[in-house]
Amino acid sequence: MASGSSWTPKQNKLFENALVIYDKDTPDRWHNLARAVGGKTVEEVKLHYQNLVEDIQQIESGQVPLPPYKNNGGNKGYNFMDGEQRMRNLRLQ
Repeated sequence: MASGSSWTPKQNKLFENALVIYDKDTPDRWHNLARAVGGKTVEEVKLHYQNLVEDIQQIESGQVPLPPYKNNGGNKGYNFMDGEQRMRNLRLQ
């Protein structure tokens, strides 16, 4: 997901969480998302969202295979279901 600026893992997580809170019908959605992430402009947030949607479309069309997620018991990292659920949530927005 290339954008004009780099995004830290923390910013990505804040962005994903904010997408759940501020759906497409939220007034001033892009300003709210930028404020929730911190350190990003509205334009950067819009571009990041567009790139994320494009990535999801490529994955769903089979152009990009999903990585082999591992579930290591108590591992707090992502697993396949987390990624799958995230994609479902983004499609609903």
